Amino acid sequence: MKTPAIEIRGLRKSFPRFTLGPLDLTVPAGAIYGLIGPNGSGKSTTLDLLFGMGDQDAGTLRAAGFDHESQEREMKQVVTYASPDTSFALWGKTGQAIRFVRNFYPAWDEALCLRLLDLFRLHPDEKIAALSFGARTKLSLLLALCPTPQVLVLDEPTTGLDPESKQVLFSELLKMVQDEQRTVLISSHQLQDLERFADHIGILAKGRLLCEGPAASLVARHRMVEYSLGDAPAVPAMSGFHLRRQEAGRWLAVVDMELHPAPTLEARGLRIHSQTELSLEEVFLAVTAQGKEAA
Repeated sequence: MKTPAIEIRGLRKSFPRFTLGPLDLTVPAGAIYGLIGPNGSGKSTTLDLLFGMGDQDAGTLRAAGFDHESQEREMKQVVTYASPDTSFALWGKTGQAIRFVRNFYPAWDEALCLRLLDLFRLHPDEKIAALSFGARTKLSLLLALCPTPQVLVLDEPTTGLDPESKQVLFSELLKMVQDEQRTVLISSHQLQDLERFADHIGILAKGRLLCEGPAASLVARHRMVEYSLGDAPAVPAMSGFHLRRQEAGRWLAVVDMELHPAPTLEARGLRIHSQTELSLEEVFLAVTAQGKEAA
């Protein structure tokens, strides 16, 4: 069995108005993993802790098989990170930032660097302070992709990107994972992009991982179920059953049919009238709505 690309166990971090965890998260090797959640759910905090930006209160974090604290140097040789919030203005010009970062990575792919400079329309002589927000995002992506990492971690990587640049990015990510040896973790609000490209999805809300799994099966196992109660009592609150609304004596709920197969629901006295397939966005909204209520 392959060592997970990222393995987080028992992670906890408390702030005055927010607590992350306890969080267990496993990113399988060779996958594009989409970590999604509302603003304030703990996505960026988790990534920051993985890269040593702050100390966790409890738990362990490993990437590419390395502990993020005791083997930080080894980890950062093979695990890279890109975020729109990262600033490279200190280096003055785009080319100077590239030359500085390149020196730390023996496996730096210069051919990829030149190709991305062209495709992203970046010039080595451009002043970083004068770059648009989207161009700074492109520079951050270039500096994370060109070291040819085993694990690439991207926080909101499409923020500020035009459609052409998004296409370039996802084309490179698909090339990266073709041999199933390298891995991408994307934290993003762009659910349509992730539904097309991610192999695995994890849904985070209020600092807790509500559900995760292969993207196709995670979506496929959820259904919008229309039902009536008949003589049955109201359905009690339970994991994987997300009540949406009542209309004219009938109820609608998003149901994890793996946890609650139709025969089980019918045994509870529910009369099922229809089951409708859902998009990732619809599953996300239903699951995170329950997460908000439970918090």
